[in-house]
Amino acid sequence: MQAATNTGLILTGGGARAAYQVGVLAALAQIRRAAGITEGNPFPVIAGTSAGAINAAMLACQADDFDAAVEGLVQIWENIHVQQVYRADSLGIIRTGARWLTMMSIGWALARWRRTQPNSLLDNAPLGDLLRRMVRLERLEAMLSQGHLQALAISGSSYSSGQHVTFYQSQRILKPWLRSQRLAVQAPISVEHLLASSAIPFIFPAEKLDLEGRAEWFGDGSMRQSAPISPAIHLGAERVLVIGAGRMHEPPGRRAVLVDGHPSMAQIAGHALSNIFLDALAVDVERLQRINATLALLQPDAHESTELRPIEVLVIAPSRRLDDLAAEHQGSLPPALRAMLRSIGVAGQGQGASGSALTSYLLFEPEYTRELIKLGLSDTLARRGDVLEFFGWSDVEGPAVKVSAGR
Repeated sequence: MQAATNTGLILTGGGARAAYQVGVLAALAQIRRAAGITEGNPFPVIAGTSAGAINAAMLACQADDFDAAVEGLVQIWENIHVQQVYRADSLGIIRTGARWLTMMSIGWALARWRRTQPNSLLDNAPLGDLLRRMVRLERLEAMLSQGHLQALAISGSSYSSGQHVTFYQSQRILKPWLRSQRLAVQAPISVEHLLASSAIPFIFPAEKLDLEGRAEWFGDGSMRQSAPISPAIHLGAERVLVIGAGRMHEPPGRRAVLVDGHPSMAQIAGHALSNIFLDALAVDVERLQRINATLALLQPDAHESTELRPIEVLVIAPSRRLDDLAAEHQGSLPPALRAMLRSIGVAGQGQGASGSALTSYLLFEPEYTRELIKLGLSDTLARRGDVLEFFGWSDVEGPAVKVSAGR
């Protein structure tokens, strides 16, 4: 297969679930080395949303050494703790989560005292500190000017205007695109863009960003993101690798569930977050595949009369439900956080756990993230042939690539 010029990487959102992406990237790096390729950046165009925006930025800022960038991501995600992402100590929980729940229950009595109104369930100030230490955004312009990278796109959702906005930094001046409720803006990517894109609704506070000279409040980029693959294509990708944060297709048949009264707030919140983070990607992939199938039926002259072009896509997504994986590790959350979440229906561990869909986004603990990394590795290595074909790499060493992440 002839390698295409530009390969785009799509990293979607999902809080702690983004550790799965790192496992996929680690496997890709292994397969790439086994194919005898040790230099260059396999992804000239990188687009990230939510926690995927953070991974995307780290890759982009080290585009001159893909293997080192992936190794750095593995180190971070294998050893991450909740306290590095949001305040989970008793005082921090009281200042945000406890106040938030109080406002939900008796807010009518406290509405006049604005100082009592928290902005979110959790305080993610530690995440800002972590990003400023670990993401070397000062290198991004050099990566672009030296040709190691063509473009980085980070998406956010404006609470102020209701628009979905893609901020991008590119090697050359590109014409921004505008679609219904979606627009693109060329601007230097900052830590604030990463915080905005990863601000899970209700869970983390909104971030103020400049949008064409006007300040607007932004939240998680997965909200109202109807076309997650679109930014990479607009920025010149001719084929795209999409790494999901949830199962793209459920097994046939009905999934057994326990019915025990009205669903808890945690169950409803988890269901809503899954809708925000997972559904749009599956729909966009199906839409792209339908367009490719339609274009394949056109005659050559008809091809010339349309601006549409076929985009090869490879999707790698978890082979098991991350809710179930999170359920096995809910007990690793800090005690103060477990106590607060218990009040909205998060309880237990393992098969009898409840609220695990919600905790799958919040479980920034090694016991969980290392399992996600291992799952990403094994899922990708199981599709070694698809990966080799997609990139046009030669299978120099055969199937002897081994899973090595996790300690």
